[in-house]
Amino acid sequence: MWEAPWEALLEPFASFGFMRRALLGCIAISVGATPVGVFLMLRRMSLTGDAMAHAILPGAAVGYLVAGLSLGAMTLGGLIAGMAVALLSGLVTRVTALREDASLAAFYLISLALGVLIVSTRGSNVDLMHVLFGTVLALDDAALILLCSIASLSVLTLAALFRPLVLECADPQFLRSVSGLSAVTHFTFLTLVVLNLVGGFHALGTLMAVGIMILPAAAARFWAASIGWLVIAAVAVAMLSSLSGLLLSYHYSLPSGPAIILVAGIAYGVSLVFGPTGGLVARALLRPHFNS
Repeated sequence: MWEAPWEALLEPFASFGFMRRALLGCIAISVGATPVGVFLMLRRMSLTGDAMAHAILPGAAVGYLVAGLSLGAMTLGGLIAGMAVALLSGLVTRVTALREDASLAAFYLISLALGVLIVSTRGSNVDLMHVLFGTVLALDDAALILLCSIASLSVLTLAALFRPLVLECADPQFLRSVSGLSAVTHFTFLTLVVLNLVGGFHALGTLMAVGIMILPAAAARFWAASIGWLVIAAVAVAMLSSLSGLLLSYHYSLPSGPAIILVAGIAYGVSLVFGPTGGLVARALLRPHFNS
């Protein structure tokens, strides 16, 4: 009687290699992309991550047109498109009166429309769904190596730039005044954002990749106060969401990428209500103390 829940939990991964590959890919994305999402949230750049996720679409679409569903071509195309949008929006902000959020929104909307147009006119509906929503259950060895490499590079880079990143979150003007690392830190961080979004794109698609960055980070905000514990909590939420979403997709025939992001959204909702650090219940319990 007690074996049934464990069988439901372990049997998909014990029986099917594609489930094990999907879980490993999601763990790699959780380790690499979610800490980047924590810093996006702390720097009030969460919507920037969403814009950059859409900005990689035309590059990936061009890579698809040139070489089909080629991991290398689509990755290179996505990186070029994402970095081009980031640099162009920054340039427009510096030489015109348009603010960075408005210029970024303009470029990402153009990129999204161009990417969908390219894929839909030169490919099939299946290709469009693959690009937009990913194929986490079809990850091969090359894709897993790419995801694990991006995760390793992200962890090492964040460790090397941890102090400047934290200082830039707290007081970017102070960092600019005392150190020449401000511009390097900002550009390196944007590169990490694009790199992780391109990696996540292969598993979750352009529309879902940013979800594994932002939702676990937002949920962790209600469970931890320090940045170190924020990162740990966010990675844990991302991993549990990935495991739960894959199991839901297996047992109930749901699309895997949206299932993973939906579970992360549920985790955010639960954290919003019951989280001990600023959650609704915790704030309600503290209110009489402050009024007395």
